[in-house]
This record gives sequence, C-alpha cells and structure tokens, in this order.
Amino acid sequence: MYSKTIKAISDDLADKKYSSAELTTELLNKAKQHNETLNGFIRITEEQALSAAKKADENRAKGISTPLTGVPIAHKDLFCTQGIATTSASKMLESFIPPYDATVVTRLSEAGVVSIGKTNMDEFAMGSSNESSHFGPVRNPWDTERVPGGSSGGSAAVVAARLVPAATATDTGGSIRQPAALTGTTGLKPTYGRISRWGMIAFASSLDQAGPIATSAEDCAMLLNAMAGFDDKDSTSVKRPAEDFTASLSSSLKGTTIGLPKQYFPENLDPKVASLVQSAIREYEKMGCKLKEIDLPTTQHAIPAYYIIAPSECSANLARMDGVRFGHRCENPENLDDLFTRSRAEGFGDEVKRRIFTGTYALSAGFYDAYYVKAQKVRRLIKNDFARAFEEVDVIMGPAAPSVAFKLGEKGADPLAMYLEDYFTIAINLAGLPGMSIPAGFSDGLPVGLQIIGNHFDESTLLNFAHQYQSVSDWHTKTPEGFEG
Repeated sequence: MYSKTIKAISDDLADKKYSSAELTTELLNKAKQHNETLNGFIRITEEQALSAAKKADENRAKGISTPLTGVPIAHKDLFCTQGIATTSASKMLESFIPPYDATVVTRLSEAGVVSIGKTNMDEFAMGSSNESSHFGPVRNPWDTERVPGGSSGGSAAVVAARLVPAATATDTGGSIRQPAALTGTTGLKPTYGRISRWGMIAFASSLDQAGPIATSAEDCAMLLNAMAGFDDKDSTSVKRPAEDFTASLSSSLKGTTIGLPKQYFPENLDPKVASLVQSAIREYEKMGCKLKEIDLPTTQHAIPAYYIIAPSECSANLARMDGVRFGHRCENPENLDDLFTRSRAEGFGDEVKRRIFTGTYALSAGFYDAYYVKAQKVRRLIKNDFARAFEEVDVIMGPAAPSVAFKLGEKGADPLAMYLEDYFTIAINLAGLPGMSIPAGFSDGLPVGLQIIGNHFDESTLLNFAHQYQSVSDWHTKTPEGFEG
C-alpha cells in the first residue's frame, strides 16, 4: 500500500483490496517511524485519523462515497482544525486550539479524506527552507542534511517520503512550487481566489493561496475538485462554475504554444538545472507543442516589490497577536506596553520579526508612497507582462527553483540569498496566476522541478500539460532511499 497515488488508492478502496482503516494504520506507523528523522509533522493525530478512517469505511459500505473517501492526507499547520492545535509553527500560537475548521479542511472532510496529522512549516509561512519553524527544521528525504524548501516544506517532505500520498499547502511567493521542486513532488498553486482562504492563518492576504502537494498531476486534479469553489465567508473567493479538473488531463497538446521567458534562463542559472528543464521542454516538442521566446521585462523587479508588499501585509495581519486575546502571553507584565512588547518579542521568531519591521517601516508615514504604493504599481506592470504573454502562448515554462536543495544552515545567515530562492516563483503570486512544479529529473541525486504557469483560472490546462509529461516520464514515481517501506 506504500508509494501509491491517490488515484490508485481510490481504485483499491473501491475494489475492497484493503480498507481505509488498514491503510491509515500502516501510514500512521510509517509516519511515527520516520518523523524523528524528517520532522515533517508537528503532530500526528492518530485517534482522529482512525476514527475518520472507520467512518469512511462505513460510508463506502453504504454506497456513500467520493473518489477521495478514505484517502489519507495531511494538513499544513496553518489550516485551522477544530479541536486540534494549529500553530503556524510559531511559539506565538503553540497552544492555540481553533473552535472551527478552515474551509479547505471542511471541504476535504466532506469529500471523505482522512487527515493523519499537521505538517511542519516555516513560521507563519515566512521562509524558503523550512528552517524558521519553532519546532525545528524539516529535513529533505532525498538528503537529510539538506532543506526541503519552504514554507510548505513539511507537506512536501512527507509526500516525498510517501508517508502520505498528498498534503495541503499554501503558496504566498512560491511556497508550494519551490518545496515541490526540491523534493521531487508535484505542487499546484491555483489562481488567487480559486480556493477559500477562510480559516487559513494569514501571512499576506493578497498573495496567500492554498493548494495541494501530491505525487502526480492527476492526484492534484482530484484534490482540487474538492478544495476549489466559492465561499461566502471569504471576500476574496471568486464565484465560478464548478469544474472537473480531471476531465481534460489526457487531451492532446498538439498545436499548443509554450512561452519561454528569457528572464527565466539567466546566465547564472545552475547549468544542470537548466539542462534538465530544457530536456523536459524538448519532450513537449515531441508531443507537438510549439516553443516561443517571450519577454517578461519586469521580472527583475518582482523580488523587491514582493518584499515590500508581503511584509506590509504581514505586519498588519500579525498585529492582532498581542498577548491579549489569544496566543503567547509573557509572564508578569508590568503594564500594557510591557505585555505587548514582551509577548511579541518572545512569541515571534527572527524571520517573522524581520518582516514585521520591514512592513511596518514601508507602511509608515512618509514612506508609504515611496515604497508601498510604488511596489503596487510594479505589481500591475508584472501582471500586464503576463497578460501580453498569454495573448500568444498557452502556458509559460521555466525552472521552479534556481538550484537543487541546499544544505541546512547554508543560507540562514544571509536573508537576501534566501529571498533569491523565490526568483522564479514570486511574480506569479503578484499577478495572481496559477502555477505548478513537476519533477523533471535529478542533478547529483537531488530533484529538479519544471515550473508551468497558466492564465487566470486555467488550472485545467496546467494539469493537462503536467499529466501529459508524467505520462511519458517517471521522475514523479521515484522514492528516496530508506522510505520505500
């Protein structure tokens, strides 16, 4: 039962080859066995998982089921889960137990999935390596001395190690696609507004978007079917007709056009990463796709714009965590100012503080117009670049990350070097576009990801392109040594 996709598990459960309870028990045992090494889970929810699996088996016996009924997954620990601690990997929320489920959690539960635990992450989703967690760094199963990427590194690592077939994740500036690339998994960041953000602990509200990390594009499509949809509790949720994202997975790509931005293949790109990405693109040529060089001139401004907009929104969102209503509270405060100051100083980690300081400065009187407003204008230019490109191409391709997974501690002392890890992903969030990372090979034994970018609300095309490549390649089926059983 190990190493199976959601589609294979769904078929097996329908054919009664095993029960959800049996599968869930095996995966719980495997998760407990390997979590000390990977630190991919903040908590494993054995009791709740076995109860949900039993209910799923009962529903299947009654003929009440969906393709996801009884399928085990995990949730990133910023999705609120009723009665189960949701920490966002921060000391600030170490004891926070939500009284409700996030909409994503509710929809997947209604589809019958079984959650076996909450995955580790960068604190409040701020990071590109999963080293900023209050609960310690996550390790990459392909080399446990290396990072899995971030902020959804826990979700990516447990899927790569086949501890679960899939996990929920979030992407603010690349936090689904970059860890998917570094761990050899398939990650989908949908269009902004496609999936409800209600019940997600916010980092940057105009950028955050939930999505799945799984083994294959087909699995991502199955999960997106359950996760997507309008939610009147989320003012940024977009009302659109329901879609079956699995319907066009096998459609022919003949005659489609792939855009190749010259900015995504700079001279300083790791040559082995470039070679593998270009090799994957040549496979698309064999399927009848046309290649077209395109220009995205404002790409170079994406990182500075993002690191003004995202910290500004972060400083506003985290202002509510002050030691009064919920979250960490310092001991024996002398007065209200002392309560606020020490609670936040003790509760937040260094990277979160750094971004709060940056954002507060950018929003302050005298600097708002000089920094924040200009960054928003650059954001519009970036969006316009993509709009012009999609008048000529069906998808855009390039690397998902500039290099393979780097070693733990290698870039922690240099925040700028860490921020540059998101060079190829950030612009997509600023434009609100959907994007994916799929495995495209290995460089010195470490995974490399191909990024596919689509037009707004065109996830079906993205998934079609990804599935077609995975039909002629087997990179997505590879499992790191030591995690096969």
